[in-house]
Amino acid sequence: MQSDEPPAPPSPRSGSAAARRPTMGDVAARAGVSRQLVSLIFRNAPGASSESRARVLEAAAELDYRPNTGARALRRGTSRSLGVLFQPKHTPEADVVGGIYPAAHRVSYNVVLSALTPARDEETAVAELLGYRCEALILIGAHMGLDDLRRLAAQLPVVSVGGGVPEGETGCDVVRSAGDVGVAQAVDHLVQLGHRHIAYVHGQRMPSAKIRQQGYLQAMARHGLPPRVVTTPEDYIEESGADAAKTLLQDETLPTAVVAGNDHAALGLIHALLRVGVKVPEQVSVTGFDDSRVAQLSYVDLTTVHQDGSEMGRFAVEAVLERITAARTSPTEVVVAPTLIVRGSTAAPPDGHIPSSS
Repeated sequence: MQSDEPPAPPSPRSGSAAARRPTMGDVAARAGVSRQLVSLIFRNAPGASSESRARVLEAAAELDYRPNTGARALRRGTSRSLGVLFQPKHTPEADVVGGIYPAAHRVSYNVVLSALTPARDEETAVAELLGYRCEALILIGAHMGLDDLRRLAAQLPVVSVGGGVPEGETGCDVVRSAGDVGVAQAVDHLVQLGHRHIAYVHGQRMPSAKIRQQGYLQAMARHGLPPRVVTTPEDYIEESGADAAKTLLQDETLPTAVVAGNDHAALGLIHALLRVGVKVPEQVSVTGFDDSRVAQLSYVDLTTVHQDGSEMGRFAVEAVLERITAARTSPTEVVVAPTLIVRGSTAAPPDGHIPSSS
């Protein structure tokens, strides 16, 4: 007895020479609907009944069908893709990416990620995104020079997330947290606890470093306190905090509190102090910035400044879409307010200065 159901195409998992990827026509045949209806459903366009939608999605799952986004882009003449440059080693950047995806999905845009690694520089990562014909770029924590940013912004909409890039000088939009305000909040908190000898760890290579350092210097001046900045050559990573601890331990006395430029530097600083017997916060209070997952771990319990990475990702998508649609033609800067999160790594200072163990 012959079946009315059309034969299924060969499975792409079969590995045979005849294997091919299922098409939209195959899905339509399996579901017993028109190809136009399948296209409508996969575009999330209105007009299909819930029953038809369920039947089409079930047929697609049976055939292991996936829409060809590249072919769609060719037919439309646009990629409907946003390119995102980020560094996996920085936890806050993953939070920004987490905010980009739902914001892009709501307006039917795809997200193409290109990561920076020790073996992969910005030029390579950006070239890959341009090769995918992305309609705009979102650069998270990029170290790109002003001239390079200008050239890139002349080709397509670009938003810089997290850095201190002056948008008027590059043509790029900027989305960042108020790093100066956040660090000032940390200094104010320590002063309220009674600290007067507060050092700062400045990882100078991070794009937001200058703004955060300004917040420290301004807050210390406002309280009439002498600054103590320890500059490290590295990015804001654990090694920065560890190197800063070594420098501070060479001083005659330790500060009673240290503000680190980010959570990872704070963690490196804490570990280095603990290794030589300096207790945190009993002898030295430590604060960070970002409110990353490591700061929230019970054994770290780091007082830090929270910046909403998800919100920054959403604002970045909104900014590039305004430029893509020409709703706005001049660059803008969006500044997200930070919030101090007080945990267990800060306390009132001990009586007198702590002698250095060096």
